[in-house]
Amino acid sequence: MHTAHHGAVLLANEARLERWERKVEWPLTALALLFLAAYAWQVFDDHGAMHAPLEIVLWLVWALFAAEFITRLTLARNKVEFLRTHLFDLAAVILPMVRQLRVLRLITVVTLLNKKFQHKIRQRVGVYVAGVTIIVAFCASLAVLDAERHAENASITTFGDALWWTLTTMSTVGYGDRYPVTGEGRLVAGLLMVGGIALLGVITGTIASWLVEKLRGVEDAEQETARELRNLRAEIAELRAELSARSEG
Repeated sequence: MHTAHHGAVLLANEARLERWERKVEWPLTALALLFLAAYAWQVFDDHGAMHAPLEIVLWLVWALFAAEFITRLTLARNKVEFLRTHLFDLAAVILPMVRQLRVLRLITVVTLLNKKFQHKIRQRVGVYVAGVTIIVAFCASLAVLDAERHAENASITTFGDALWWTLTTMSTVGYGDRYPVTGEGRLVAGLLMVGGIALLGVITGTIASWLVEKLRGVEDAEQETARELRNLRAEIAELRAELSARSEG
């Protein structure tokens, strides 16, 4: 009896977790976009009058993300499995003290948009790939510029430098004309390298899935055509047999 009751409680929590995730999906996306806008403004307007208010906005957004993550963890039936499958969300919550890594919270944008639209725009692979690449490149450029521009002997001091470095790193070209010199910048670089590999995997998987769907459609069409041809031949054979019987009669 106790075991059955415990199982029912776990299933109820899992159902509540699913309802909660559906309910907060778009509010979380809006918060992530707000974070991106505030973070970008703060980076571009370095030491400006809005620096302190923007910092408050960033911490408020972080607090909301932390509260939402704790809520999902509480509702999860298998908490260890939940943590294992939500490592990016966990990192976004526990690494806020590393200023440059606050941009990790923007992984929510990529995750939610991918979940919402991947199956809808898979037929337009170019749109999907371009969207993900732009988001990742912009976030990484902001983070590395924030980490590097005031460092001694820094080679990344403008957003143009940061964007060029990001593109060469993501594409695994790595010219070496721009490179991070701070610990925070190198950490961002390491994450971008891993993220670049993951992004290439997503792109490859999406293209492969799209091609498989197209090929399956072609195969289905060929099979349907073959069935129609067989039916047509059978009908012709029946007509010939009927005509032959009538002529003999």
